[in-house]
Amino acid sequence: MQIQVNDEMHDVHSEILADILDELGYGAARIATAVDGTFVPASRRAAFRLPPHARLEIVAPMQGG
Repeated sequence: MQIQVNDEMHDVHSEILADILDELGYGAARIATAVDGTFVPASRRAAFRLPPHARLEIVAPMQGG
């Protein structure tokens, strides 16, 4: 399935958000996710299915000020 991740197209094997994050190398990283502009909390990722051509935004917290 093809999805857009942070403005880049990716082919992924799973439809499940948690599996896609593992596939993309995020594993247990502390990140925030949004699908098609809607925030998806970490507690919902294991059951959240992405539709084909979804837009996935992944944001990692930054330290500093």
